[in-house]
Amino acid sequence: MDLLEYQGKQLFARHGVPVPEGRPARNVDEALAATDEVGYPCVVKAQVKVGGRGKAGGIKVAQSREEVREHAEAILGMDIHGFTVHEVWVEAASDIAEEYYASIVFDRSAKAPLFMLSTQGGMDIEEVARRDPGAIARLHVDPLLGFQDFHGRRLAFEAGVAADVVRPLGALLARLYDAFVGEEAMLVEVNPLIVTQDREVAALDAKVTLDDNSLYRHPENADLRDVSSEDEQERMAHERGLTYVKLDGDIGILGNGAGLVMSTLDVVAQAGGSPANFLDAGGGSKAEAIVAAVEVILADPKVKAVLFNIFGGITRCDEVARGLIAAFAQVKPTVPFVVRLDGTNDEEGRRLLAEADLPNVHPEATMLGAAQKVVEVASA
Repeated sequence: MDLLEYQGKQLFARHGVPVPEGRPARNVDEALAATDEVGYPCVVKAQVKVGGRGKAGGIKVAQSREEVREHAEAILGMDIHGFTVHEVWVEAASDIAEEYYASIVFDRSAKAPLFMLSTQGGMDIEEVARRDPGAIARLHVDPLLGFQDFHGRRLAFEAGVAADVVRPLGALLARLYDAFVGEEAMLVEVNPLIVTQDREVAALDAKVTLDDNSLYRHPENADLRDVSSEDEQERMAHERGLTYVKLDGDIGILGNGAGLVMSTLDVVAQAGGSPANFLDAGGGSKAEAIVAAVEVILADPKVKAVLFNIFGGITRCDEVARGLIAAFAQVKPTVPFVVRLDGTNDEEGRRLLAEADLPNVHPEATMLGAAQKVVEVASA
């Protein structure tokens, strides 16, 4: 789950990471009230889950109440790279001397958090990595050892940090790691991490991605979920307890098990098709879960055909067949379905589908045959 900047800063503040004072606002009046608290000069910042806000005109400095009104009116409702601005963050302006970059990401290959630090903050880190890879210091942190003082000194030395801020920067990085671990995040990024004229350090930005699977342990973070900004199908799937990722194609995919679904995506692509989604109904899927899955898939207007690829283990193929029959009675799909059932109770499942004689449903015996058939009917 991605957080807005101000939500990330509030999370940082809980762990002692220094951040500028600020207030969120959903309309102009709230922005004016916020600036009365933080004072002038202040910065009005668009709150959207995408980078490049400054270049798009979504970050403005205000020296007066009238300028705050003007900037808030211009930014609220603005479209930034396909995201509509519904909130702004009014923040006390900072006296910036230097801009750094810091981030922590979970490196799956190393099975450990990866720290990155650069003195070239305030710009796209991808551009820094391309132009000057040596400008980014990297360090894996042993999760059993945790972040230690010497880690901060090593990162600062390798990144070329000014000597007088090594100690406060190390303290900030330690607190950033506490936030990363304590909140069970997958990514914590600060760009820029600023050094002020008084040689103090602070997080001027916050990009945080939390692990969805851990939210039940963090109810205060679960409440930060912005339903309005989520994809409609992904929201529907989440509400129904399904694992769903929207893709760009026109062939709906349903399978039971993440590995089987990923293999199905590959085989459909190999057959010349373009998957519209990843949907894992999970092991032991019951009829009601299949009905919910069909509703989610068909909510995407781009879907021209649907492929069911079921390999029954704990999932019973007859339950899947009953679910599909129920879905046809409730949803009444108008697009063709290709169904491959194999494994537990597959013969019973195929018998149920044959007896139901559902319109525009094509049974297939193999995964490759099913992929080829769904590509054919999708392009018909």
